[in-house]
Amino acid sequence: MFLSGQPQFFDPSAEYSVAEGRLPHWEQVGVVVFITFRTWDSLPREVVQAFLSKRDNWLRSHGIDPAQPDWEQGVAGLRADEQTTFQRLCSARWEDSLDNCHGSCPLRLPAHSKIVADSIKHFNGVRYTAFDFVVMPNHVHILASFPELGAMRQQCKSWKHFTATRLNKLLGRVGRFWEGESFDHLVRSEQQFDYLRGYIIDNPAQARLRPDEFVHYSRDFLITKAPLAERSDHTKAPLAERSDHTKAPLAERADHTKAPLAERADHTGENP
Repeated sequence: MFLSGQPQFFDPSAEYSVAEGRLPHWEQVGVVVFITFRTWDSLPREVVQAFLSKRDNWLRSHGIDPAQPDWEQGVAGLRADEQTTFQRLCSARWEDSLDNCHGSCPLRLPAHSKIVADSIKHFNGVRYTAFDFVVMPNHVHILASFPELGAMRQQCKSWKHFTATRLNKLLGRVGRFWEGESFDHLVRSEQQFDYLRGYIIDNPAQARLRPDEFVHYSRDFLITKAPLAERSDHTKAPLAERSDHTKAPLAERADHTKAPLAERADHTGENP
């Protein structure tokens, strides 16, 4: 199992898999994937239905059948400008709805968002490479690559199962926390990778969040080249202000990182 520290992009001539569900899930070994998972109450049903209707109409107008599990391959065969239009059309509508912060937004609290952020960091560099992520009040975006087919879906289940258990306990409730299926999209070019990284960085500002209402992570070697002063509106807080949220002392993280094996099995999906 090899983990690359450099982003790799979708190659239609190489092996890949498509798993059918309510949404198609594409995987290719080592290729960066943009993943979004959201809390169960983050989008009203009518918003989801309106989004899917508009997306499907656009696909049909370009000769692509949205009912086919490999419809993304049809998008990949379009001209570059048409692909860009599709991605921005769909992502803008979807993300605007998420950024309106529907639902209870339980991840707005630092103690709650930290559980999700720590879970993603926990096996970073071991089971996957996380390039960037942001934990928003009602959803999470991740850019990551995985070394094996099937690893992405298994890891998403693990992240969601572990964090749902911890967060429901903190909230004093049981039942659903996350929406069942995650959205994922294989990144097809360096330009698309840079666009999605920029989106992750800017997402908190777009949603007008305060510094303590989100967690952003980026691999050091991929830090935006702009001077820190120019990036301050993206992070919305100096490092010193974010330290208690993003770099908690080990003692505070002990229950997450040093739990007994039996307790960690729910998080990892298997005994380490």
